[in-house]
Amino acid sequence: MTKNIIKTNKAPAALGPYSVAVQTDTMVFTSGQVGLAPDGAELVAGGIEGQTRQVLTNLKNVLEASGSGLEYVVKTTVFLQDMGDFAKMNAIYAEFFNQDPPARSTVAVAGLPKGALVEIETTAILKNS
Repeated sequence: MTKNIIKTNKAPAALGPYSVAVQTDTMVFTSGQVGLAPDGAELVAGGIEGQTRQVLTNLKNVLEASGSGLEYVVKTTVFLQDMGDFAKMNAIYAEFFNQDPPARSTVAVAGLPKGALVEIETTAILKNS
C-alpha cells in the first residue's frame, strides 16, 4: 500500500506538523480545514456561512489535488465553535453535498485554530477505486 502526501496551492498549507491530506491506494484522508483563504493569511468574512463555504471549497480543492472530489466523500466530521450555528452551517453544507451526502458527525468544541467558527475533515475514496 502506498502513502502519498497531498499538497496544493488552492488551499491553506498545514498550520503545524501534519499533512493537509494523505492518499493511499484507494482512500484520501484530509486534515480538518478551517475557513482560511488559500493563502492562509486570515479567516474569510461572512461569519459561519462564509467560513463554512470556504472550508468546503478548500476541501474540494484538496480532494481534487489527490484524485478524488466531494462526490467521493464517504464521511465527514464537523467541529463547531457554537452548536447554535448548526442550522446555518448545515444549509451551506447541503449546497456542497446535495446528492447522496456522506455519513457525518457534528460536535461542539471549546475552541478551533485561529478562532475559527467551524472545521471539517473528510474521508473519501479515489475516483478510480
